Amino acid sequence: MDDTLYPREQGLMRLVQARINAFVVEAVGLEPEAAAAMQRQFLDEHGTTLAGLMANYAVDTERFLREVHDVPLDGVEPNPRLAERLKALPGRCYVFTNGARDYAHRVLERIGVADCFEGVFAIEDGDLTPKPNPATFRRMLEQFGIDPHRSAFFEDTSKNLEPAKALGMATVLIGDGHGKPIGPHIDHVAPDLLDFLSDLSFKDAA
Repeated sequence: MDDTLYPREQGLMRLVQARINAFVVEAVGLEPEAAAAMQRQFLDEHGTTLAGLMANYAVDTERFLREVHDVPLDGVEPNPRLAERLKALPGRCYVFTNGARDYAHRVLERIGVADCFEGVFAIEDGDLTPKPNPATFRRMLEQFGIDPHRSAFFEDTSKNLEPAKALGMATVLIGDGHGKPIGPHIDHVAPDLLDFLSDLSFKDAA
């Protein structure tokens, strides 16, 4: 969802990351620069900062989810053209996010695409175990009754596409992958989701 359903340039994740950094500063007692370095390390090693904190510290997970996602959405622009393209797809659409459930619904409503999706699988639905954990992918597929061999997965993070490909899904990287290597597990790369969907024919999507 984040940096995929809306352009990274709109800056929402920078606000979330700033809240995460502030939480780490308070919870762990680090200086901001050290907290930012820890945040990046946990993100790389555990999939989310929260997963890294849970593995190494005693943290209030509900407070973390509440505080770090309590950000203004003013910078996120409604996108009616994206809603049109999503509704035109000949299959079911779902959101699979490492973000909190309430936050995800707020973002979808802000973009104007909430009614384009039949369900949202948020971090709470995976018992706080984030992508790219393969077990969380399987849990998401099972919850929504998705056949991975007839599905496509869109992501802005390369490593989160690895388990999707291993399960049989077609994979599409949105953006530049945050400078990470783009491996053979990625089938398509597109700078923007709307552009990709606009160029997609119904034959391609089926």
